[in-house]
Amino acid sequence: MKIVKQILIGLGILLALLLLVAAFLPKSLSLSETIVIRKPQKEVMDYLKVLKNQDAFSEWVKADPNLHPEITGTDGTVGAKQSWNSKIDDVGEGNQTITALTESRMDVDIEFIRPMKGKAKAGNILKPISEKETELTVTFFMEANWPFNLMANTMGRYFVGKTEKQNLLNIKQILEK
Repeated sequence: MKIVKQILIGLGILLALLLLVAAFLPKSLSLSETIVIRKPQKEVMDYLKVLKNQDAFSEWVKADPNLHPEITGTDGTVGAKQSWNSKIDDVGEGNQTITALTESRMDVDIEFIRPMKGKAKAGNILKPISEKETELTVTFFMEANWPFNLMANTMGRYFVGKTEKQNLLNIKQILEK
């Protein structure tokens, strides 16, 4: 019985310490990843703005082979919306809507419904390096109030960052074929 009490006290102290750490972390998650693609800026943007193309490069979509995201509105234009609902919790349920689109930037609002409710913003920023090379930066921003900011700034930063890096590599591979 004494060991159980010590374990419970230890877990309580650990939990209190984690909550204290979370109080000093940022209340948001913000990250960006960049890659250079050997294609003109227009060609890169023409590919990125079509939400249906995510079927080929998005690790989130590819994680569920039975996922068939639904697109409403005119794909590749402001207001186009892609919705998904997966039985796999890592993919979950949600939607994303193109909110701004220029020749050098595409902004998207994301709504997560399941496994956790939340909202995020993502962007694709294109910068020509030469006539045949484009720097593509993907940005991601999400509010994460205490104590969830601890999870966002640790596991969220790792998993979202890792996935975005792979998405960029997938885009590069597809476009440079």
